Amino acid sequence: MLNSNDNKAMCQVGPGEPMGRLLRRHWLPFMVAADLPAGGDPKDVPLVGENFVAWRDAEGRPALFEDGCLHRGASLLLARSEGDGLRCIYHGWKFATDGTVLDTPNVADAAYRGRLRGRTSPVRESGGILWTYLGAAGQEPDFPRWPWMDLPESQRVVAIHVQECNFVQIIEGLVDSSHLGFLHTDTLRKTGGSDLEYAQKVNSMQDDLAPKIEAEDTPFGFYYAALRDIRSKEGNSRREARVAGFVAPFTILNANGDLHQIVIPQTDTRSIFFHVYYSESRPLNEEPLRSQQLRIVGMDDDTLQRFHLTPETLGRGDYPQRTNYFHQDRAAMRDGRTWSGVSSLTMEDAIVCVSAGAVRDRSRETLSTADVAITRLYRALLSAVESQEVARIDWVQSRGFAAQLAPGQEWRDLLP
Repeated sequence: MLNSNDNKAMCQVGPGEPMGRLLRRHWLPFMVAADLPAGGDPKDVPLVGENFVAWRDAEGRPALFEDGCLHRGASLLLARSEGDGLRCIYHGWKFATDGTVLDTPNVADAAYRGRLRGRTSPVRESGGILWTYLGAAGQEPDFPRWPWMDLPESQRVVAIHVQECNFVQIIEGLVDSSHLGFLHTDTLRKTGGSDLEYAQKVNSMQDDLAPKIEAEDTPFGFYYAALRDIRSKEGNSRREARVAGFVAPFTILNANGDLHQIVIPQTDTRSIFFHVYYSESRPLNEEPLRSQQLRIVGMDDDTLQRFHLTPETLGRGDYPQRTNYFHQDRAAMRDGRTWSGVSSLTMEDAIVCVSAGAVRDRSRETLSTADVAITRLYRALLSAVESQEVARIDWVQSRGFAAQLAPGQEWRDLLP
């Protein structure tokens, strides 16, 4: 368990907070690139406790503006999109994507605007995602170069959902292997007859509900292994290791080996979750594979909108919450049609995270041997907050994986 001060140090992300300062030293993903069309309307981007506005000019150049206009602070979310720049509707000041002030029509001095600079942050587009750096100028770390960034768009699916809870709560679920065979019982049951590669990779998780959890520290965070003893219908047994990596402070290298997960805080109590599914050979982003991939985990558009987990629907309407009992189908739970009472893996993860409160009180939890990776997560995050260092990592070699272990074989020997 953690005391209150440590919990705050991990979870509070505003500009003056220790975790907030650490996050601002990293390149942060903030939007799916395809969701920001050239010359379109400005988009609202809450990020690490501040408000920003994203916009792409007619030439396709993306920008991230501080929300308030440089002049008098009116929100640039209200601004006019004029092809080469955003024009504030209050007094007509106009800004290019690099912060150049293009026009100050209410000021007679033509040279005035040349002495000004709009407040923008560096933006990079890579892997189907828009990334920004919010830290001190000239101190940007190396830009991430994960292998999936270089794949053709047809071989990479980027999807997001948003949740009303702190980002650490979501990451906890991603390093918690012992919940998978319980919470996701319904999804795992569906994987047995599926020829989808994702389904085949996760199918065995229902065969051992008490995996042994071990962890190994790394310079960037840690690896952890879920070790399962699996017996076939023929009576043969094998030991399977599913090994995932945590890259402090917000990245998971999933044990499937072809799934990259990033959880970014928008505020202390709201988070955006990036899922990147990729393949070295298969066109995952083309139909029917794209829809199959997203539907099996509940990341398809219809499911996310129905459960209000998109940026446009979060917290609105009939958002799953205590007052509507998180939309659980209790009748279906009683008669055995469902374990969790909700219809998708993503929704299951979302409601258990949100149900614990916007920022979970970790002083009241009771940890066990099943929670080795959880305690490593706390330690890795607190260590990163204390050092304020950006982890060094081999982008190509660092990955999650699953393997069948030979008798006496050690999973640590397989680490990249």
